[in-house]
Amino acid sequence: MIAVVGAGLMGAATAWQLARQGHEVTLVEAYEIGHKSGSSHGSSRIYRRAYGDPLYVRLTGQARELWQELEHDTGAQLLRLTGGLDFGAGRDPEGIAAILTAAAVPHELLTAAEATDRWPQFRFDGPVLHHPDAGTVDADATVAAAVRRAAELGARVLTGTRVTGAEILNDGRVALSSDGPTVVADTVVIASGAWLPQLAAPLGIPEPLPPLRVTQQQVFHFRRRDPSATWPVFVHKDELNLYGLPSGSDGGPLPAFKVAQHDEGTPTTADTRTGIVDPGSRDKVTAWVERTLPGLDPAPVAEASCLYTTTPDEDFVLDRTGPFVVVSPCSGHGAKFTPLIGAMAADLALGRTEPHPRFALGR
Repeated sequence: MIAVVGAGLMGAATAWQLARQGHEVTLVEAYEIGHKSGSSHGSSRIYRRAYGDPLYVRLTGQARELWQELEHDTGAQLLRLTGGLDFGAGRDPEGIAAILTAAAVPHELLTAAEATDRWPQFRFDGPVLHHPDAGTVDADATVAAAVRRAAELGARVLTGTRVTGAEILNDGRVALSSDGPTVVADTVVIASGAWLPQLAAPLGIPEPLPPLRVTQQQVFHFRRRDPSATWPVFVHKDELNLYGLPSGSDGGPLPAFKVAQHDEGTPTTADTRTGIVDPGSRDKVTAWVERTLPGLDPAPVAEASCLYTTTPDEDFVLDRTGPFVVVSPCSGHGAKFTPLIGAMAADLALGRTEPHPRFALGR
């Protein structure tokens, strides 16, 4: 039996992958399915192919195929394509275009004037990369669909059960202690997100983890002046490192657009986060929206916080040590890879593959 600790995006996807392959799975979640205490809630996350790194470009393509499998298996629409833009001097649109060309990913490099003609709700001052295979992922719907389908396929789902430690038994199996029933598993997948730094030692994970930084990030939703306008997702980097995407239901009843900083989060822990939005981030994002996105009313109509758990190199953690498979932290860019990370974690749990060196625990 394989136990999966944490039913956020990555844990839910891992349980789905294992259950659909016919394996006995127990999914253990400290809260209820779909809770908002971690990193996996909300109706809109970015899916995109544009990365300044060939590895992640390749992985996004693999993830796209598995998104289609997850949608087919669950009957839920989870991925919506809108196209994507990359701009700003620090984003290097020309360099990303060269990487996409090498990977045969469709894209086009536009001048500022060409891009403004196509998307007048933006202001551009330099080259703009557009690629059509980008859009949004519904995180809430993904977690719900994956957990539901895993349960339909025979997975046991324990909610309101907080894992507090582990003991390796004489037969090599692992007994998980918690505030609920004891779970005994042959292999344990730890997909606990921002709780990983405080859970690793009690579980007895022997390999050193990369230094992990947990931060509270803020996101802001702005009303669209023209509800009928088509908005692509975007990533911008210059004086600020920002991303934006259609809000979905998170932005309220009227069409809205979500904009947030990728960096400059407030250091915290999973259990001590305040949920109070940083007014400094609000001021920076609002001022940038007013300068750069004339298609939005620059007064936020909604705001929220979530957690990032970031490695120094922003690569994932996806490795096996003894009977434990450690999944994520995803450094604020993992949601788009959800079904692929679930598949990779399942392969590690079943002993079918070796970890990618860049995702190793002791790197």
